[in-house]
Amino acid sequence: MPDRSAPTLPLERGERLVRADYRQDFQRRDAEIRDGSSWKLERRQHFEELGNDSREALRRGDWEGALRLLAGRRDRLRAEALEDQRRGHAFHRVRVVETPLTPYVQWELHSLNVRAACGERIRVVPAETVAPAETHAPLPELVVLGGSVLYNVVYTEAGVPDGAIRFTDAGLVGAWETYIKELYGLGEDLRSYFDREVAHLTPPTRQPTTTPE
Repeated sequence: MPDRSAPTLPLERGERLVRADYRQDFQRRDAEIRDGSSWKLERRQHFEELGNDSREALRRGDWEGALRLLAGRRDRLRAEALEDQRRGHAFHRVRVVETPLTPYVQWELHSLNVRAACGERIRVVPAETVAPAETHAPLPELVVLGGSVLYNVVYTEAGVPDGAIRFTDAGLVGAWETYIKELYGLGEDLRSYFDREVAHLTPPTRQPTTTPE
């Protein structure tokens, strides 16, 4: 079981990256990984994803259109999975889920189900599992890339992407990687969770439009 308190994340030890610099840094480091693993922890229950046609369809209340657009990504996702396999890169994702599902998380679980079908390693953890580590604040949004860098992904209060804080201290990176691995070990495979808890749900209600900050 993960430690009740989880590792600390002293923000002053990291380097703040604006959104464009974070994306560039992430893509460069990701492309360099050979025979390694990466770990992502998603905790927030609402995001405003930018430049995503399916997410825009959800905002408009076009649920069927949103799902069609998600399904249309299968060829690209399979190609990405094959490229990761060629490089020996195993990417793992832990999705913390609260119930009842927010409209965003319901949509995202459909998105993740497509990713899982194309080979991505994804597990779901109920919010109750991480509650002991959240006595003061929710867990951060994190990515440990190739065992060498930790990103605390930053969002505005509305859930709009706002860059990241980058950490390269080996002890800090390793501590959070271990924690996310342990959560992954406790999680349920996304596809079985989806079939039982999500597939039968009625479409979510239309969301109000949020203007990116």
